[in-house]
Amino acid sequence: MARITRTWWGQRFMQALERFTDPGRLARGRSYAGPGRILKHELAGGKVTATIRGNINPYFGVYKEPRYTTTIALAQIDAKHWPTIIDALGSRADLITSLLMNEMPDQIEECFAAHDLHLLPHDRRDFRTTCSCPDYGDPCKHVAGLCYLLASELDNDPFRLFQLRGLERERLRADLARTPLGSILAVSMAVGDEPLVPDPSYYTIPIREPLTAEPDHREFWLGARRLPPPIAGGTGPRIPAMLIKRQGDFPPFWPRDNSFIGVMEEFHERVRTKNPQIKS
Repeated sequence: MARITRTWWGQRFMQALERFTDPGRLARGRSYAGPGRILKHELAGGKVTATIRGNINPYFGVYKEPRYTTTIALAQIDAKHWPTIIDALGSRADLITSLLMNEMPDQIEECFAAHDLHLLPHDRRDFRTTCSCPDYGDPCKHVAGLCYLLASELDNDPFRLFQLRGLERERLRADLARTPLGSILAVSMAVGDEPLVPDPSYYTIPIREPLTAEPDHREFWLGARRLPPPIAGGTGPRIPAMLIKRQGDFPPFWPRDNSFIGVMEEFHERVRTKNPQIKS
């Protein structure tokens, strides 16, 4: 079965839910994570509220498709801890740079763990879930489906975790920008690129230059100075002749005192120059 979430923080979110949820409910919850079941959802006040379609079940006397209201929230971090966490995040250039660029750094949990806190959920105590369905289990399949949907959205927008923990996105960015490192980075990141200006012509536009002297017809046709003499042609390319060269300069069958390879090269050069149509 394909993964709904592909980032490390999305997987950590679902791993915390899987620790205390029945696998059967999770399997049924995956089918509730699509838009065909979750009609609408929104994150406000640190809580995700959704309207989810239920099932018609005449066996239980349900003849009209029900609509259930499902909510998910994480345990809020006390407001008194956020200034300390912001200072810790703002003291590290790697963390604050990623956060100001809307990216989730890998080491962010280190700053929270140093104060016995967590950004990502760890166990059942981190989740606050409700559903209006008659299922006695908590979390039910509707809550599980909404968690799967939320985990997939965290892939694209990890700052929803801060909102679920009680810190809005705008306040997070503003607080980070007020730290010493954040103020420097915010100024440098605010400088945009130079705007692109379209060129008036695809071709190079010629430029008129005034003549420094009267034109001379002879100089125009023959030039102001003589051309340099032609460069003498070099020797032809040497061919690899691997089979010949493998024999060496004095193979066993070669009775002469001069080099066998040298004689073959000279012979090849004579043939090439005497018969131009032969390609070397």
